[in-house]
Amino acid sequence: MIRLSLVFSTIWFTLFSCASNPTTGYSSSSLYAKQYKSVAIPIFQNNTMNRNLEFMLTDAVVKEVQTRTPYQIIGEQYADSILIGTIKSVDLNVLSNSRTTKLVNEMLIKVVIDFEWQNLQTGRRIVGRDNFSSSALFIPSQPSSEPIEMGQFAVTQQLASDIVDQMQATW
Repeated sequence: MIRLSLVFSTIWFTLFSCASNPTTGYSSSSLYAKQYKSVAIPIFQNNTMNRNLEFMLTDAVVKEVQTRTPYQIIGEQYADSILIGTIKSVDLNVLSNSRTTKLVNEMLIKVVIDFEWQNLQTGRRIVGRDNFSSSALFIPSQPSSEPIEMGQFAVTQQLASDIVDQMQATW
């Protein structure tokens, strides 16, 4: 009898604890809009003097979309939607200096972008953000001697993750 009630309560909990609509409670449905099946992601524009950052960011966004969303990455002529973006600024900030040498110990790289995800059938904006930023820390001093590319890689990975987070359905 105890076993039967345990099985019944488990089934009841599984069937009725999750809502089909995420706005009414926990849900097992996808967080991404179901009306879109594909997205085109052209190379981000770069309005800064930092070379190759647009390629790093585009590659990171494509990989994030492929791994975390149900959307297929295809060419613009076949896609349901398009994700476009522009890198507006890249700033380097010194966080700390060595007490003995006065050389930089830690630096913060901050990247500011604008991006927009559009429905290609209607031309309507699905999601878009202006002055969307992220930052990452890197250590250019000894013994780490990390090059600036380490900071660029970290910040583009974080931006890509944040962009895909924004693509989730709004509640």
